[in-house]
Amino acid sequence: MDSKIVEQYLLSKPHVSIGYPFGADVKVFKVKNKMFALLSLGTGNEKDTHGKMKGHYCVNLKCDPEEAIMLRDIFPSVIPGYHMHKAQWNTVILDGSVPEGEIERMIDNSFNLVVSKMTKKDQASILVHIESR
Repeated sequence: MDSKIVEQYLLSKPHVSIGYPFGADVKVFKVKNKMFALLSLGTGNEKDTHGKMKGHYCVNLKCDPEEAIMLRDIFPSVIPGYHMHKAQWNTVILDGSVPEGEIERMIDNSFNLVVSKMTKKDQASILVHIESR
């Protein structure tokens, strides 16, 4: 799954906006102003990643802490969230080693985790769009 397909999938979610609060190189995806994903190109200068991110687009996704650890054990290209709370975020290196369906599932989970923490009113306004698909 390449960065353009990931971006399209992220933007296909209801009430999603994109912003650049960390500069033009980092796309931040929010649902009703709550961040659920970041997309950027790895430079190779990222600390503690052993150069794994260099030249690859990477997406940071919110994750259940237990599932985050399991995904890191299964996929070498899933690492603790770079510049994020490592227990609750994973970075997925888009190097082609993680199946597209699995990346979509991780994106869905990130989106749903963020929505689940919103007010009932905000949740309802989002869920109506999901249920009508």
